[in-house]
Amino acid sequence: MTLTRADQVQVMFRIRLHKNASMGEVHGAVVSAGGEVVAVETRATAEAYSIRDITVSMEPGADVSAASAALRQVPGVDVMETLDRVFLAHLGGKIATHLKVPVVDRADLSVVYTPGVARVCEAIRDRPERAFEFTVRTNTVAVVSDGSAVLGLGNIGPQAALPVMEGKAMLFKRFADVDAFPICLATQDVDEIVETVERIAPSFGGINLEDISSPRCFEIEERLRRRLDIPVFHDDQHGTAVVMMAGLLNALKIVGKRMEDISVVMAGVGAAGVACTKILLAAGVGHIVGVDRVGIIERGRHYDNPVKMWYAENTNFENRRGTLEDAIRGADVFIGVSGPGILTVDHVKQMARDPIVFAMANPIPEILPEVAAGHVRIMATGRSDYPNQINNVLCFPGMFRGALDVRARDINEEMKMAAAEAIAACVPEDQLAEDSIIPSPFDPNVVPAVSAAVQRAAVKTGVATLPAKVPLDDEPVYTEI
Repeated sequence: MTLTRADQVQVMFRIRLHKNASMGEVHGAVVSAGGEVVAVETRATAEAYSIRDITVSMEPGADVSAASAALRQVPGVDVMETLDRVFLAHLGGKIATHLKVPVVDRADLSVVYTPGVARVCEAIRDRPERAFEFTVRTNTVAVVSDGSAVLGLGNIGPQAALPVMEGKAMLFKRFADVDAFPICLATQDVDEIVETVERIAPSFGGINLEDISSPRCFEIEERLRRRLDIPVFHDDQHGTAVVMMAGLLNALKIVGKRMEDISVVMAGVGAAGVACTKILLAAGVGHIVGVDRVGIIERGRHYDNPVKMWYAENTNFENRRGTLEDAIRGADVFIGVSGPGILTVDHVKQMARDPIVFAMANPIPEILPEVAAGHVRIMATGRSDYPNQINNVLCFPGMFRGALDVRARDINEEMKMAAAEAIAACVPEDQLAEDSIIPSPFDPNVVPAVSAAVQRAAVKTGVATLPAKVPLDDEPVYTEI
């Protein structure tokens, strides 16, 4: 039976085919298990065997293990590995370069390479800023990681982090047409990371730091921001904070509370927790209590960790002490960027009326929505299988699109808040609801809205070096180059 493309479920078997084995029997075994061989590729050969990748299409719901078992019954065949849809999507990497101008003859070659390229090099030598005009730098972002804090996997190293950074580059291109390239560094030394990124910066228009563990991430970002004249943005910090703020702006509209009146408990004071706290303070929230594994971050107490010291000096003005249970009593909002299951129904019952819970730990949130149901007014998580997903992809594509378009020298707090307000505004007032406080990442309005807001904020705060591509409320103020 020939399957249509829409029906196909593909899987790839990597087999060792000995000299006495028959490919005809391999095909027959696949068919007997309800599949169809659609491609065969030889990966390696030796005197006694060859290694082949057999791509098989199977009916929806078919038992892949049955096909594997059938292949194992073929004399002279060893099944070495089974690659499903996820692995097939990553096979050979998920990104590639393409040509923007044709190279089909000697005349083309003389334009894109020697001798024509020399004239462009000389123009950039005389005016270095023209690299943004005549090279990929104008639209290219480096996605930089040391692999020390990858998703929910932890310190898995640079090579294992590469598939995630490739995925990030895909999202840049898919949502904002920004060309991004993964840069995974074989070092976790702060000085070496800073030096390496500084040295490769001439090839890029922006730096997206990704999955670098706390507290090193703070110093790395701050030092690079001081040294480079292009945007440096640690997405795990600021992307999370921006989207959280967008969701909170809309949540407060539903419950009828003002930002300056609410009290917030922040569970987790690492990279994301600190960034969320800073944007909350900038928005006017006056009462924030941070909680880590040990308990409440106490005001007036000395901490060896400079990040926690900052937290102690800038939050918890009531000087609460104790555990999460002591912190959450009477709180309007719980924001979790910590770990699974730390928030209980009993905790939620101690919160103020119409509690708002953003449980953003991945893959398992601080409290599951089905557990919190009936006890919270508004619930958000970091997961795509629940409503109100706090997803960084709502922020970083539009953030960099806007920053690149005005050739910003930095991404500042005003640009982050502008992005949050733009994301929030993508949910129309008449569509706001407890399960609809944040737009979908696939909403086509999000990236243009965020980009426009970021451009305006960059121009108004003086970090833009080009005029905005969108109308401004007042006269543009930008730096000529």
